[in-house]
Amino acid sequence: MGNYAFIDSQNVHLAIRMQGWEIDWKRFCIYLKEKYQVQKAFLFIGYVPGNDELYKQLQESGFICIFKPTITNQQGKIKGNIDAELILHTMVEINKFDKAVIVTGDGDFYCLINHLISQNKLEILLVPNRHRYSALLKLKRINKYRNYMNDLRGKIKKAP
Repeated sequence: MGNYAFIDSQNVHLAIRMQGWEIDWKRFCIYLKEKYQVQKAFLFIGYVPGNDELYKQLQESGFICIFKPTITNQQGKIKGNIDAELILHTMVEINKFDKAVIVTGDGDFYCLINHLISQNKLEILLVPNRHRYSALLKLKRINKYRNYMNDLRGKIKKAP
């Protein structure tokens, strides 16, 4: 069957940018396939009209984009929380993969990660920023599954 990756794109994008660099999504997809034998990489992303070129590039890089409609709040900020979609999609696909690679630093995914561990279905939790992520993902039960994207900068950083 192989492994599947489930990626919280906004969490990854913002956490990497906060560290002062940009991710090369194509290189990241290749890394997931080579390092974790990922057969399918699902990228959960809010859909914003006008970003079609970005979505095309992500799909050409090897990701299966799962779009969530976005709304604009009263402050003019675009919101497209994908948490429920990522959790539901992982559970829908659970019998189609050997192990899951979850890419996020968001503690809202603790319940999913905990369930995957209990089912022996978690390959790795890949946290975008080792210095800033949810305390729920720092719990001892998760320690052996957690790795950090900080260490991947030389492999997946977008060239200037």
